[in-house]
Amino acid sequence: MQGFPVQTVAVTMAPVPQSNEYVATIKSRRSATLQPQVSGPLTQILVHSGDHVKAGQTLMTIDPRQQQATVAAQAATERQKKALFDYNTTELDRQQKLLDAGVTSRSAFDQVQQAFQNAKADYEAAGESRKTQEQLLGYYTIRAPFDGIVGDIPVHIGDYVSPATMLTTVDANQDLEAYIYVPTERSGEVHPGLSVELTDNDGKLLEKSSVDFVSQQVDSTLQGILVKAPVHATSEVLRNAQMVKARIIWSTRPMVVVPILAVTRQGVQSFVFVAKNMGGHFMAVQTPVTLGDAVGNEYSITSGVGVGDRVITTGTQFLVNNMPVMPLS
Repeated sequence: MQGFPVQTVAVTMAPVPQSNEYVATIKSRRSATLQPQVSGPLTQILVHSGDHVKAGQTLMTIDPRQQQATVAAQAATERQKKALFDYNTTELDRQQKLLDAGVTSRSAFDQVQQAFQNAKADYEAAGESRKTQEQLLGYYTIRAPFDGIVGDIPVHIGDYVSPATMLTTVDANQDLEAYIYVPTERSGEVHPGLSVELTDNDGKLLEKSSVDFVSQQVDSTLQGILVKAPVHATSEVLRNAQMVKARIIWSTRPMVVVPILAVTRQGVQSFVFVAKNMGGHFMAVQTPVTLGDAVGNEYSITSGVGVGDRVITTGTQFLVNNMPVMPLS
């Protein structure tokens, strides 16, 4: 019987990463949720969701009129205390001259000096109180904490807001980190420096990184150890709070590999066809294999074939077990 012409490839050894895949969450170290430090009705919203803002730029304002009146009243009190302080300063200087001339008594001078000290303390306290109220007035203006992009704005002009109200978020898609929770049974293997590959749901490589932080505590909810890896991808690729796949590579060791095209499946079992020389004729022998990780265009094999075996890479859909084949040079 004429052998079916096929292409074959010799099974070889190649370094194969030993890895596990986990779900990672991308987080930014420059991400802020803005909440007011004061209460009142919202009077202005000066930005829209998605706007790029600069550090210190005004985003919203809360009605400041009541606080402005408080600042004005405190400033008036400060001026009043200043006038009394100026009078007591002049009086103290006059009494000092009278005391030096022997015209007034030490007791009278001490009373004037005490009044001066009291006026000075009152004036300084009024000044500090004014500064406190002015600082509080600044809280009625909501500003961007850093350069970034405005997120969702769930509030509207006229809404009454309080320190418990979420106004919006500002995210700078910089200083990103991948948060990965590794099962506790791997706690003895995880350490800084391990390679990490971030991929999307289709398996496309987004970035290669490495572990730079390993938590010393176990998350009681997930029963996992928090591992972080820095992310340098641009904002068009990864965003804050995005979930991706993270492949942690524990080690690399040589393993048997075969081309992906050589592997066929029947149900859950994987097979390759090995071209075996039987009395001068080649036969396609269907051989079950146990697959490891994919490495480029090859599968690592943990059992089933060995180095030197020649696996068939073409026409596998037409082959059956022990079918005569003719390997092409």
